[in-house]
Amino acid sequence: MEFGIITLLIAIFAAIGLFRELKTKNFFAVGFAAVTVAVFGWFAVMTLYSVIFTGGGGTVG
Repeated sequence: MEFGIITLLIAIFAAIGLFRELKTKNFFAVGFAAVTVAVFGWFAVMTLYSVIFTGGGGTVG
């Protein structure tokens, strides 16, 4: 669960940076921020989905 929250925070901060760099027209940074939002956002959503709907994220036994 903590991993999902941490990756969600990283994705949120990267999204803020994405919009900030779009305003300054720094497209190299926009590309890296977009990739970061996509990757970390995907991991955050899928991790939280797994924990909430399938009960994953813990040890079995």
